[in-house]
Amino acid sequence: MPALALGVITASLIQGPQLDLMTFLFGDIFAISRADLRWIYFGGLVTLALEIWLWRPLLAISVHEDLAAAEGTRTEYFKGLFVLLLALVVAIAIKIVGVLLTVAFLIMPAAAARPLSETPEQMAVFAAIFGMLSVALGLFLSVALDTPGGPSIVLMLAAFFIAAVFPSVLRQRR
Repeated sequence: MPALALGVITASLIQGPQLDLMTFLFGDIFAISRADLRWIYFGGLVTLALEIWLWRPLLAISVHEDLAAAEGTRTEYFKGLFVLLLALVVAIAIKIVGVLLTVAFLIMPAAAARPLSETPEQMAVFAAIFGMLSVALGLFLSVALDTPGGPSIVLMLAAFFIAAVFPSVLRQRR
């Protein structure tokens, strides 16, 4: 967060055309162009293909990194590829939902999927479904109530998270 704050201050001090910091921080999904859509589709396909290819090594690393290394998985190589993949996703997401809301897109679908999943594969499928439904419902909410698109989508992500976590919280209280 200090780096983000420093970036905002630096951008505000730059002479010349000023950046729209609200758009940079919170994005503007309604301002994306056809070229942006091509990047989103291409980046999404590349990300999906690489994620399928990297699934087993990344799963092994996330379960137990030392055991994965002992089994011959090149842990540093696959972690580096994952960081590059994550950077691609973040770069694309910043244009749509901004710097601050990108974090919600990275965390909340998986957090909502966790209580409902028995396997990592189920969690990935549920997270994808929650992400897609959140975008669709968030955009509907945004158009219907004339609210900003990115925050409306994140509000739907939060609703899915609460709906998924609430039953398990109630069960633990009993």
